[in-house]
Amino acid sequence: MQRLAFSAFVSAQLLTGALAQTWCGKNYMSSQSVVPPGGQFPTPAASKEPLLAFRCAPAIRPYLAEDASSPAAVLIDSPVVYYEIDNAEAINLAAGPLSNAKLDVTVSLNGKTLANGPVPLNATAYELPFSLEGITPQMAAYDLSCEATYSGSTSAAHSDTPQIFKATAGLSVLPNPTNSSVTKMDLRTGALLAKPATGKGGDYAPVFPIGFYTTFDGYLATNLSVIDELKNQGFTIIHPVPTFDNMTAFNQVLDRMQEVGLYLMYDMRFTYMNSTSVTEQVNSIKNRPNLLLWYTGDEPDGTSDPLNATTIAYDHIYSLDGYHPVSLVLNCQDYNWASYTAGTDIVMQDVYMIANNVTFSNEWHNTCTPDFGDCGCDNCVSIPAGDTAAVQPNITFSSPTVPANSGIGTYFDISSRVASFKDRLEVMGWERTKAVWTVPQAFGGDGEYWDRAPTGEEWVVQSLMGINQGALGVVPWDDPTPADIKTSASNFALSLPKITPFLFNPAAVRTNYVVGGASVATWKAGRQTLVIATNTNYVSQTVTWKDVGLKGTGATTVFKSGTAQTSSTGFTLGSVGSGAFVVTA
Repeated sequence: MQRLAFSAFVSAQLLTGALAQTWCGKNYMSSQSVVPPGGQFPTPAASKEPLLAFRCAPAIRPYLAEDASSPAAVLIDSPVVYYEIDNAEAINLAAGPLSNAKLDVTVSLNGKTLANGPVPLNATAYELPFSLEGITPQMAAYDLSCEATYSGSTSAAHSDTPQIFKATAGLSVLPNPTNSSVTKMDLRTGALLAKPATGKGGDYAPVFPIGFYTTFDGYLATNLSVIDELKNQGFTIIHPVPTFDNMTAFNQVLDRMQEVGLYLMYDMRFTYMNSTSVTEQVNSIKNRPNLLLWYTGDEPDGTSDPLNATTIAYDHIYSLDGYHPVSLVLNCQDYNWASYTAGTDIVMQDVYMIANNVTFSNEWHNTCTPDFGDCGCDNCVSIPAGDTAAVQPNITFSSPTVPANSGIGTYFDISSRVASFKDRLEVMGWERTKAVWTVPQAFGGDGEYWDRAPTGEEWVVQSLMGINQGALGVVPWDDPTPADIKTSASNFALSLPKITPFLFNPAAVRTNYVVGGASVATWKAGRQTLVIATNTNYVSQTVTWKDVGLKGTGATTVFKSGTAQTSSTGFTLGSVGSGAFVVTA
C-alpha cells in the first residue's frame, strides 16, 4: 500500500462523508461485519489429458515504418500443460519424447502468409522471421492469425487426422513519429527498448527502469540539482508524484531530466478516470523525448475503482499516443486482478512487510484475515513459527522462540506475489505481452503501519526477491528516502550494466532455488551464468555452487550488499546480505 494514495483516499472520503471503509474489498473497521470480498483469481481446472496452449505474438511492440527493412519475427509459444489455461486444447501426443515433436506453424495477415515453419512442442518464444515490407503503417494494430498443425499421434486410441490449433495476436506497425520518443517492448523478454533520454539521437537499447516515486512539491520542484544527483547515482528513471500545481516548475524538472538523460514515468493516478484530463495530459507530454511510459492506476484494486476503469484509460491513452506503454500498481494479493491488469502493459506489486505487523493491524487494532482487515500488506503471512533466523535483531519475544502468527512479515511474500502475478499472466495468455515490475518499501516510521524504514541492506533484499522471480523494473516508494537506502539503491543501480545483459538476453534460461533462507536465481547464457542471491535471514547463510547447479569456476562478484563472500565451493551471505556473481563454466 502506498501511503500517499491511501491517506489521500481516506482524507478525501472523510471530507465528502463517503468513507466506504473497505480496502481490497474488505471491511476493516472493528464495527463492521466480516463479508468475503470476492474477486479471487480462479484456479485453473486440472486436466488428466495433455493440452496445448498455443500462442503467438510479435517479437517487438510496436514496429515502426522505419523498421520495414529490418528483421522482424513472430514468437511462438507451444507449452504442453495439464491445466485449463487460456487457449489450451487437447492434443493427442505421439509416443516418445516431446523434444522430437513438431508443429507446422503458419502466420498470416489478412489471408497473406507472413511466416511458416516447424516449431517444437514446448517451445518458448520460438522465432519465425517475416518481413514488414508491404505492411502499411497505421495507428490501429493489425490482427495476426496463427495456425499450428500437429500430425504426431500414432496411437490406436486417437485418429491420425492432423490436429489444428489457432491463436491470434496484435501486430503494431506505426508511422514514424515526427516529434516524439518511442518506447518499444521486447516481447521475448519483457524489456523496454528506448533511445537515449536526452533526445540527441542514438540506437534503441534495453532500459532497466530503476528510480523512485519522487516527491514533486518541496523536493524536485525546488532543487533541480536533485536530478543531477540522481543521474550520478545510477538511476535511470524518475517517477514524479502528482499533483503538479506549478507547471512552470514541472516543465523545468522535465527539461532538466532530459538534459541529464533520465527517463520519465508519468503519473496520472488522481485523474486517470477523467478522460478530458487524460487527453490534456497525454497531448502535453507525449512528444517529450525522455517519456518512457505512462502510469494510470495507483492501487485501483485497493480503492475498488470500477473494474473497467484501467482498461478505459488504457484504450484512451493508446488512441492518443500508442508509442509508449502503460503501467499501474496493484495493492491487493488477489482482488479482481484480471480486470485491473487487463488495462496495462506493465503490472507492478508493492508488498510492504518490513517493521509492520502483517497479521494484526496497528492502524485499526484488529486481526487481518483474507476476508477482513487492513494490515498494510494484503494477505501477507508471518515468518514460520520458531524461525528465529528471520527475526530482525531489534525484535524481542518473551519466549525463546517465535510464536505462530507473530506478525513478522517474510520477504518471501514479495517473491510469491511477483511469481503469482507471472503465473496469472500465463493463465490469461498474457505472459508474452505484459511484464511485471516490483515496488520495494523505502519508507517507514511515520506513524502508520510501519514502525521504521528498512535499512539499505533490507531494501536490496526486497528488490532482489522481485528480480529473482522475473521482475524487470524497480520503482521504490518513495524519495526523499533515508540516506542508507539511497546509498544501497545507488550501488545496485550502478552495478546494473553488468547484470542486465543476462536479464535481457532472450537465450538466457532462469532457474530459481531456495537454500535455507536464501533466494537464488541463475541466468545461464552460453558458458556464463549470472547468479543473484539474497539472504532473507538475519544470520549468515552459506550456499554451495552445487546447490544451484554450478561448479563455481571463475566466479566474479559484480554486486554485493552487506557481506557477500565467494569461495571455490560456494558463497556466504551475511545478515540480509546479497550478491550477484558471474560464473564461467
